[in-house]
Amino acid sequence: MAIPNLSNEQRDQLVNEWHPDADGILSRNAARIVLFNHAGATFLIKGHDFGDTDHAWWFTVGGGLEPDESPQAGACRELCEETGLQFEPDRLVGPVMRRHAIFRFAWETRRQHELFFIATVTQSEMERIGNSTHLTALEEELLDEYRWWEIEAIPEAESRGETVYPQNFASYAEAWRQGWDGTCTEVWEQ
Repeated sequence: MAIPNLSNEQRDQLVNEWHPDADGILSRNAARIVLFNHAGATFLIKGHDFGDTDHAWWFTVGGGLEPDESPQAGACRELCEETGLQFEPDRLVGPVMRRHAIFRFAWETRRQHELFFIATVTQSEMERIGNSTHLTALEEELLDEYRWWEIEAIPEAESRGETVYPQNFASYAEAWRQGWDGTCTEVWEQ
């Protein structure tokens, strides 16, 4: 499929990260980090779909795994790309959630299998977020805004039309903010 309005680097990244499953749906494995600060707020990124510019949403740090990359290492790599923070994988707690999602993105139906981890940043790290990111060409195109959210404000924003993924994120984040109970919740979303 021809993908309009993208540079060659962006097109290559989009094509190379996704592979068709047996049913033909483009799929990838991913890892994400739910970041908390010392006050219990959580960090979200707003992005959009260049295949549907009216569709924008908030999500946690993270993205697709490279071949032979562990979920923890991939989550830390994505953290550095998207925020500039460098974490060692042993700093991550979890996985706290396994999410399987089917969605439209870049003109096609896609499936993503994600593992979520949690981590808390120091005040110093919080202040450094965004000072030295290493965004890929595709991320530069798609990422629009970074924000620390009070968890209680997320449902209100959703009622005003904001979209946050995963669904019910505020409920999950509230539980994880209290500490991990050792379970890995599994969710399916479409």
